[in-house]
This record gives sequence, structure tokens and C-alpha cells, in this order.
Amino acid sequence: MASSSYSTLDEETGALEQESSTLLMKRVAKGDEKAFAALYSDLETRVYRFILSKLNDPFEAADILNETFLEVWKSAEKFEERSKPSTWIFGIAYHKVMDHHRKKKPAQLDDLDQCDPVDESADQAAAMIALEESDHLHHCLGKLKPAFRAVLELSFFEDLPYREIAEIISCPEGTVKTRVYHAKEALRHCLAQQMGDS
Repeated sequence: MASSSYSTLDEETGALEQESSTLLMKRVAKGDEKAFAALYSDLETRVYRFILSKLNDPFEAADILNETFLEVWKSAEKFEERSKPSTWIFGIAYHKVMDHHRKKKPAQLDDLDQCDPVDESADQAAAMIALEESDHLHHCLGKLKPAFRAVLELSFFEDLPYREIAEIISCPEGTVKTRVYHAKEALRHCLAQQMGDS
């Protein structure tokens, strides 16, 4: 009984947060600088951390963070409320990071969307989160291709559902599941090597 009341409370809190950020977006679309500052304050750390994890360069990450929020300011009226504002903003950040990678390392962005098995298991996710702070995990995450690393981080570290990740990276939900599967396989292989070497 208590657990269902907690889940209802969580749903209500999530709905309130979404409503308040949606209201902020509406005000930003009308040129409200205070609303923009509040939205920036709410999301800056999460979006910066997300960008930094893909670039490993704090200066470039800060530049892309600024570009992302400049785009939010200019394009707020294009937000159509089909997703949460944070999902829309993560999508802008993701595409700016991918553009950055395309300019610097075009060879890294292969076609990642072959039809292969999809991973739905929760136990592997729990194990990965438990390892989040380990040097081995950070080393192996750094070796993943940007598109693989993005879906893992959005799924496990930002705790976003596949549907929202699909919106952020502009691809079908099935593609997200396939990328998560391949990313986890590559990560598992790398971690096995790292653990064997240490």
C-alpha cells in the first residue's frame, strides 16, 4: 500500500516538474530572460555532464553547452510539447555533439544500426551502474563510439526510457535498443580485458 502511494507521489512530482519546465519554455518562447535563466539553472549541470562525457574536453563541452542553450533561446517557440523540455534540450545537445564529432572524426561515425538482438535485461544495467565510478568503466566508456556511449549514458546514467532516447537522438526506438545491446557487448568485452590485465 505504501509503495503504491510513493509511486503515485513520484508520478505527481514528475508531472509537476514537467509542467513547470513546460511553462518556463512557453515564457522563454516569449523572450522572458528570467524564465530562460531558471531553465538554464535547472538543466545546466545535467546537460554539461552529458556533453562532457562525449568529448572529454571541458572547454569544448562548455562551448557546446553555450551553443545548446543559445539554440534553446532562439528556437523555444519551436518546442511543441510532444516531449519533456529536458528531452528536447538533450536532443539539441546530442546533435551538436554529433556535429562536432563529424567535423573532427568522420571515420568514427559508422552505420551502427544493423539488425541484431535487443537487450532488455535489468540485471546488467544494475551491474553497470554499480561500476559507474570505477576507472575501468570510465576507460571503457571512453573507447565506445559516440553514438554507443550516448545511448548508454542516457539510458543508465540519466535514467531515460528508450522512447525519450529515441526522441533525443532522432531515430526509431528499435535502433536505440539495438545500440544499447551493441554498446553493452562492447563494454563487457572491454571490461573483461581490463579486469584480465589488472
